[in-house]
Amino acid sequence: MCGIIGYVGEKEAVPILIKGLETLEYRGYDSAGVCVSVSEELNVIKKKGKIAELKQLPELSQINGNVGIAHTRWATHGEPNEINAHPHTDSKKEIAIVHNGIIENYYTLKKLLEDEGYNIVSETDSEIIAHLISKFYSGNLEEATMKALHFVEGAFGLVIMHSRERKIVAARKGSPLVIGIGNGEMFVASDITALMEHTKRVIYLNDDEIATLTPNNYSIKTLDGKEIDKNIDEIKWTVDQMEKGGFKHFMLKEIFEQPESIRNILRGRVKDNSVNLTLDFDFKEIEKIVLVACGTSWHSALIGKHFIEKLVRIPVEVDYASEFRYRDPLLDEKSLVVAISQSGETADTLAAIKEAKKKKAKTIGIVNVVGSSITREVSSGIYLHAGPEIGVASTKAFTSQVVALLLLSLYLRKEKNLSIDKEILDGLESLPEMIEKVLDSSEEIKKIAEKLKDKKNFLYLGRGLNFPTALEGALKLKEISYIHAEGYPAAEMKHGPIALIDDDMPVVFVCPKDDTYKKIMSNMEEVKARKGNIVAVINEKDDKISELAEHVIEVPKTSELLSPIVNSIPLQLFAYYIADFKGCDIDKPRNLAKSVTVE
Repeated sequence: MCGIIGYVGEKEAVPILIKGLETLEYRGYDSAGVCVSVSEELNVIKKKGKIAELKQLPELSQINGNVGIAHTRWATHGEPNEINAHPHTDSKKEIAIVHNGIIENYYTLKKLLEDEGYNIVSETDSEIIAHLISKFYSGNLEEATMKALHFVEGAFGLVIMHSRERKIVAARKGSPLVIGIGNGEMFVASDITALMEHTKRVIYLNDDEIATLTPNNYSIKTLDGKEIDKNIDEIKWTVDQMEKGGFKHFMLKEIFEQPESIRNILRGRVKDNSVNLTLDFDFKEIEKIVLVACGTSWHSALIGKHFIEKLVRIPVEVDYASEFRYRDPLLDEKSLVVAISQSGETADTLAAIKEAKKKKAKTIGIVNVVGSSITREVSSGIYLHAGPEIGVASTKAFTSQVVALLLLSLYLRKEKNLSIDKEILDGLESLPEMIEKVLDSSEEIKKIAEKLKDKKNFLYLGRGLNFPTALEGALKLKEISYIHAEGYPAAEMKHGPIALIDDDMPVVFVCPKDDTYKKIMSNMEEVKARKGNIVAVINEKDDKISELAEHVIEVPKTSELLSPIVNSIPLQLFAYYIADFKGCDIDKPRNLAKSVTVE
């Protein structure tokens, strides 16, 4: 949640800050603001709405300082408006802060500060940090920040500046921050996407660490003041990967990148009729596996449960990460907990891993972002190598997660000295071509979307491995088009949802020719009898279902285990085109943010 960038160097700060905010806008877009120090005076400019509205303010072009911080907000405490927008300052207008996270003891601190005469003007939890640092400030911003944060409970990615100090201080606990090392300049941001145009050399802050940045130097300490020597990492992504490349939206670009993202996750991992992963513990000791995730990643986990139980014969649980640690899960050293997260920063998933480690369980992360918090917390990991995913609604990360879970299942099967079916390996190898074939039919999917764009409700149904595919299809539609959509196991339709079906209710069936085919045809007949408007994702040359459905989307037939990947592509396109016809802001859907770093 929320995008943060800070700069200290010799260049004008405002253009760098604004460009950085634009690359971070997928993290939040309720309001935006910048603060730049000029002649020992803080210049703060804020605006409700998106960054484009902030850019239009004439006063922005009149600031020419070279130390500054900026923020694009996803609201937690306080409605989106200019007063609640960041940066926030203390009463003296000497200290400015930008903050990502939630201060849990906000009300207690607010009362204490107000009792001491501090004037708190916003409804946010963030503003109190500026006042708290001001309370302890006596000439050293780093020391004052450390003292202030000693009293703060909750999560923060925090960047601070003082009007009389040519430096930036950044502190982290639970919300990501990364330092960018330039030539005579330093950067800090909540995501490497904001740094890629300026430097490839970065340092990832861990929890309870604080960094002090000047144009030519940096120091990193624990919040207790102990100095730390950190490794410098190199960003592998390129600026070109961050551009739309001629596509109307990042989401559409990322849908069409899936053949390549699948090739990337398979590269070097499937060869000689085997699966090779670098995981550093003995799987023969594992008696139970728990998959933890949120949102789209949770849907991939549901598919992963099928994979592991079918191929490895180990019991698997799937948990919402947000609920996992609150039920006191039964784990021990014979348990494996797998955390799935595109960003690697999802707060609930990170907390679930920490809970698993407390209970001595082994841990794996399935993550896209190298150097993210989850990758540093787990024992081993599988990187997706999908490249940056900018669209808030996940597409290529989802299919890459599903492939990663299949690779993990096949690897565990190998570790148990069981043979791996060559048909599955061959299917993985041909998977990018199958996806390309689905993408070639995008215009046909677009025509169906145009016919159904004005419907108010959708039902998505699937069975077996493709029940989670139906869930994911429904989620994509509601995320970006704001149309109400629900996913169900097709057989459960009779236990409630069938009451909703009439001639104005599109029902999307995911129905490949697998073991559930005849059953799902029966469910389709039940919808047809009630005049439901059927959209069917089917295998090529399926004449039976073509007769039942008003609209059909054909996909290549593949093995049962690979079908959720192939079948999810047309559902992504279908959601995208409906949202586009409705004129929705597809890459920045309302109320959503790409990386959920607060509980």
